[in-house]
Amino acid sequence: VARAGRLELAEALALGPGWRPACYAPSFLLSQMQMRFDGRLGFPGGFVDSQDSSLEDVLNRGLLKQLGEAAAAFCVERPDCRSSHAGSGPRVVAHFYSAVESSATGAKDHGLEVLGLVRVPLYTLRDGMGGLPIFLENCFIGAAREQLLDTLHDLGVVEAGLQIPVCLRHPSVDSGNLR
Repeated sequence: VARAGRLELAEALALGPGWRPACYAPSFLLSQMQMRFDGRLGFPGGFVDSQDSSLEDVLNRGLLKQLGEAAAAFCVERPDCRSSHAGSGPRVVAHFYSAVESSATGAKDHGLEVLGLVRVPLYTLRDGMGGLPIFLENCFIGAAREQLLDTLHDLGVVEAGLQIPVCLRHPSVDSGNLR
């Protein structure tokens, strides 16, 4: 029985037939996510079917479908895999890759499965809350939040051990400040 959370790729690939693999990749060098049809934030990609020859083949095909022709200039390969996460609920293991750049508004699924792209703020405002910390309070699908933080850490964009609490904060209508 697999534990929920981050796994090594080899460990995730060995989970067996009871697990449904999915592959995702950020667009535009980790700075954009998709607003999904269900109102959650996530990365381009999708589920692997039994006829798919590899995780990377299904991801490259899915990126082309969701991001359009700009994704054709990139080819995601096995070394681009950053992490794998096993879900604690449904038996889904998500593999996260980074090697993509795109302008996706002309893509086939833009507006159907994908409602738009969202730029991830790679900064924190002086108040300590605006920027990335408040962005991380959005509703993410599956392990997308953890995958984003893990990869930002791996790339040295955020500090090791950075803990960003998840709590509900609402902007003050009167002052325009976050509380």
